[in-house]
Amino acid sequence: MRTNPLFQEGIQVYLVEGHGFAAYFYLLLFLASLEFLTLFLPSLDPQAWMGPANLFKVSSVAALMLVIYFTLRIANQEFVPWRFVSLKRWLHQERLTISEVAVAQLSLLCLHAFLLVFLCAPLLLWAGAIARATAGSILSMFLLILFYSLAYGIWGLVALILWERGFENRQVFVRSLFISLVFLSALVYLPLNPVAFLLSRLSGEDMAPLVLWGWKWPAPSIHFLYHFLLLGSALPIYRWALKRGSSL
Repeated sequence: MRTNPLFQEGIQVYLVEGHGFAAYFYLLLFLASLEFLTLFLPSLDPQAWMGPANLFKVSSVAALMLVIYFTLRIANQEFVPWRFVSLKRWLHQERLTISEVAVAQLSLLCLHAFLLVFLCAPLLLWAGAIARATAGSILSMFLLILFYSLAYGIWGLVALILWERGFENRQVFVRSLFISLVFLSALVYLPLNPVAFLLSRLSGEDMAPLVLWGWKWPAPSIHFLYHFLLLGSALPIYRWALKRGSSL
């Protein structure tokens, strides 16, 4: 990856020049503010929030939503988009192959997802310690947030390739996807919703199975099957968009 100029560009823009720090700052600001208000807002009953894992649950849900949202925005190159070289130039002038472009962009997506989760870790561990959450709950929370950030974040790359020159179209697509998949999924079948599933894992409660054609399908199986399909369906669309871009 060190010799891949597209990957080096992402490191230079986001980390060296610091244009990605805005996303990290807002992530920490929102999460820290929520935890502070949860614990110290006078109008709230401290015992209600410091009770069995409630603070940890609230913080975990907030981190989940924030990490997914900022992963989508970073993958969609919404921060300083003018600093990035166009796909056409990478493919035709710099002579990168489709595979090299895909590996670089997917590597950057994974890197930012890890960084966002890593930045949340101290606040979440602090909340878990106050709420006396178990080590298993904390580990499950981190793994789920990372998994969701990748499953949803790859659609930010799809939007970037499909509408590279249509910045407004990309923004609308990313936000519509975020709202429909994260919020409206609960209307179809609650265990599909990442927030509801995360809360059930942290509470140690089983969600209602899905009954189809006389068969009972366990909620965790349906949940992960749905998200693997979400991730798996994005990959061929992303590669198709790259091939289309190389032929223009």
